[in-house]
Amino acid sequence: MRRLANSWALAKSSWAVLKADKELAVIPVISFVCTIVVMAAAGGAVWLTLDPTSQAGETEITPTPFTYVVGAVGYLLITFVVTYFAAVLVSGAYQRLTGGDPTLASAFSQASSRIGPLFLWSMLTGTVGLILQALRDRAGFLGQIVVRLVGMAWEIVTWLAVPVVVVEGTGPVDSLKRSASLFKQTWGENLVAQGGFGILGLLVVLPALLVIFVVVPAIPIAGIAIAAIWIAVTSVVLSALNGIYRTALYLFASRGQAPAAFSSEELQAAFQPKTRRF
Repeated sequence: MRRLANSWALAKSSWAVLKADKELAVIPVISFVCTIVVMAAAGGAVWLTLDPTSQAGETEITPTPFTYVVGAVGYLLITFVVTYFAAVLVSGAYQRLTGGDPTLASAFSQASSRIGPLFLWSMLTGTVGLILQALRDRAGFLGQIVVRLVGMAWEIVTWLAVPVVVVEGTGPVDSLKRSASLFKQTWGENLVAQGGFGILGLLVVLPALLVIFVVVPAIPIAGIAIAAIWIAVTSVVLSALNGIYRTALYLFASRGQAPAAFSSEELQAAFQPKTRRF
């Protein structure tokens, strides 16, 4: 409970940073739009590779080997877009937390200066995602559980990889090692942070669900519009808070000093050294 309460306190500090730099909330919006565009382009490319065959007067569409290649390339491109914009958000948060006054231009500039390492990192994490998905498709019930656990472990261990790439400019292997090393220091707060934002996301979505059940039956168009806008706005805010939080954890874990807008006591409580047992 103490760790969970501390995570909520850190989330409040992240909110204070976001209020000081509201432009950071624009980055998830741009990321969403660009991701949708890339997804649409990839989907169209996959559609063009499908093989329509006619049998008994009916047309059956089947994938070709090229379909899987194009699909994999599209998935990797989407992963890169998501990774790049995550890096833009981390760049803006990093500038603010280290005493700067970020703008959208400065955040994009810093992330773009790491475009090579970010691309390589996205290819690594995207490839791991493809492998895990292939294993899930071929595994039995128990195998799927194991693969999902492996996937969750990968996401947790690599949670600080994007800040590592943005700040340190390391390649994919070194970034993975560095993120794993920082995870060993922050494992408790790392896990609770991700879980805490999941709980926070559930809580802020509840009003939208209430609107769906209460307003939509009476005024469908208005109810759906209100719920959609609420979910979109809260998703943007939570995404921005997550990026700020992640950057703050990275800074404290790597430098041992609380970044601006964060309490030293809160962060110190988050990273208490583990006691060894013999």
